[in-house]
Amino acid sequence: MADPAKKLATYADLEAVPANLVAELIHGTLVTSPRPAAPHARAASRIGMDLGGPFDRGKGGPGGWLILDEPELHLGTNVLVPDIAGWRRARMPEMPLTAAFSLAPDWVCEVLSPGTAATDRTDKLPLYADAGILHAWYVDPLARTLEVFRLDGSTFRLVLTCRDDAKVRAEPFDAIELELGALWER
Repeated sequence: MADPAKKLATYADLEAVPANLVAELIHGTLVTSPRPAAPHARAASRIGMDLGGPFDRGKGGPGGWLILDEPELHLGTNVLVPDIAGWRRARMPEMPLTAAFSLAPDWVCEVLSPGTAATDRTDKLPLYADAGILHAWYVDPLARTLEVFRLDGSTFRLVLTCRDDAKVRAEPFDAIELELGALWER
């Protein structure tokens, strides 16, 4: 939580951050991190590829989703940028033409990096719960793990943990099998 005596960061502060950094507003604090390293970027890209065809485009899967890389989410006073997020098309039939989204997604995926893992886990996950996001994934390319969380009341509950080369069906995308080993390939 932000110190009440400290000046709260604004969206103008976020906009002033250099383009080579990812910037977020969390509880009134400007949080920046460098663009991800290759293992992080590879895992995020592969997840997007694996889910995009069957869920976003409906090729080889049920469709019905809009999946985006690094969307800017405006959740109350917080501005968060998950690595990937997805909205059921029943809730967001068309993608808005804006740079930011005020409608919370149905699913978020955070790819953990040593410099962002603590913020992703302790600061952002409760905000995702407060926004009513139903599913969250944490992918750790260095530990080679996937953690799947489901919103249970006002908090997230861990429903699946897997690692290495496991083949899994992870909600809400359990209509297809994911090969985790592909996320760690170099």
